[in-house]
Amino acid sequence: MFGSLDISTSALVANRVRLDAIAANMANIDVPVDPRASTPPFSERVVYFASGDPVSGSDLGVHVAEIKPRNDFRRVWEPWSELADAEGYVRYANIDPAIQQANAMLAARSYDANLAAIEATKSMIESSLRILG
Repeated sequence: MFGSLDISTSALVANRVRLDAIAANMANIDVPVDPRASTPPFSERVVYFASGDPVSGSDLGVHVAEIKPRNDFRRVWEPWSELADAEGYVRYANIDPAIQQANAMLAARSYDANLAAIEATKSMIESSLRILG
């Protein structure tokens, strides 16, 4: 039974990371790319999950395999901006707020489902201890 707690906990952690990435994506939708910056520009972060736990070597649960930037940008005609290129366009991260919202709802539902699974597991453990005691 304790394995099921570990599985649900790993899913909670993975979905928290996913929600953090979505929040960063939403916060940076309207941030223009500075072509003079020395750091890479922000682009949509995509979280990839994988099964198992690389730390314990268990095949159970889920973990974040990687977080990769999509490196996709949209161009907006803003010739008055100091960040505009020679053609008058400014680049922004190509992030669709509707898709981000849908992903956030999926991650939140998954988070809630795993919380319910943890509560059910705790209840089963508690009932088992009562029967044994």
